[in-house]
Amino acid sequence: DNELNLEIAAELMSMTGAAVETATNGREAVDAFASSDPHHFDLVLMDVQMPVMDGYEATRCIRELPRADAADVPIIAMSANAFAEDVRASLECGMDAHLSKPIDMRRVLREIAIHLQKRSS
Repeated sequence: DNELNLEIAAELMSMTGAAVETATNGREAVDAFASSDPHHFDLVLMDVQMPVMDGYEATRCIRELPRADAADVPIIAMSANAFAEDVRASLECGMDAHLSKPIDMRRVLREIAIHLQKRSS
């Protein structure tokens, strides 16, 4: 998202005790994931509308990486778009869930917990 919203979201997540890494566009997100050690990231919150590469394409790129965690790292869409077709597009590109903005931290944390629990099972 824009820099201010990114900073706010990162701060809100940090306040929960999460270690947060950010990217300002989809290409940076893919590069950060690809250059990290396997299983470094427990979860990815992916904005859908980003410059350089949108969240859909970034998700597809992550899912196609030749490493075990690329297929199962939870990726949750964060988007101002909340129509059924937006949710469907998120799921079709390989995201695990779609959360609409504005951010409702209780809902975000609940969705994160669901997907982290699924991953650890």
